[in-house]
Amino acid sequence: MTIAEPLTTTPEALRPWVAEVRTMFFTDPPQGPFVQLPDAGTKVVLRVTGDGRRDVLAVGPRVRAAYHDGKAHIACVELRLAPGTARPLLGVPAAGLVGRVVPLDALPGGTARRFSREVRWLDPREALPRMAEVLPGLLSERADPVRTALLRAGVDALSVRLDRAPAQVREVARELAVSERQLRNLFTDGVGVSPKHYARIDRVRTVAAHAGSAGWSELAAATGYFDQAHMTTDFRALMGVPPRSYFTGRLPATTPCQSIRRL
Repeated sequence: MTIAEPLTTTPEALRPWVAEVRTMFFTDPPQGPFVQLPDAGTKVVLRVTGDGRRDVLAVGPRVRAAYHDGKAHIACVELRLAPGTARPLLGVPAAGLVGRVVPLDALPGGTARRFSREVRWLDPREALPRMAEVLPGLLSERADPVRTALLRAGVDALSVRLDRAPAQVREVARELAVSERQLRNLFTDGVGVSPKHYARIDRVRTVAAHAGSAGWSELAAATGYFDQAHMTTDFRALMGVPPRSYFTGRLPATTPCQSIRRL
């Protein structure tokens, strides 16, 4: 199976707005299925296909894994937006993009369309410096720093760290001096999923990243599950197969890549 990995260091100018940069360049089809893990993040992708087609896309949060046949002659650079960046850049709450792939120029915000115009004709292999020039200027006056700081503190507290258990939603709300309802609204707008669903996705992604580093029961405890059975149930629900099947290559059938939709 082929999973896209972060290959590029995020430029300093992008770090307030972008959590991670991934680059993917395929001259031949990748061997094995192309795996897209569940992901609570929203992404902006510049993609060029072998026939010269260019797309600048917003890819919304994905609540379950997807398995696709790989394609050849594709180059793309992917910006995984930091929590709270989606609305200022894209003009819509992150929840409105869950499960969607949408051209930036189809979004209602003028900021998204301007960014699309600035980067559409760039080579994905060389686009990052120009993105780092353009994006901060578009966003610096549009973000709400108070809401963004609260949201990112909530995301950090609910994210898995192997040296500590993730906090419970009610504990995070109390620490941030907001109600659980306010915290849910922050996550729905700025992440796209509820705090509970965010934590669930993050735990499964952590299991996928660290399998083999410890026994299953130890990994379950380290990632905040009640026990190994709880971990297996959650993993199967989001990944389509239990952990042992996934890591031995017994995967669900592949499906076509998601089609681009206009809002």
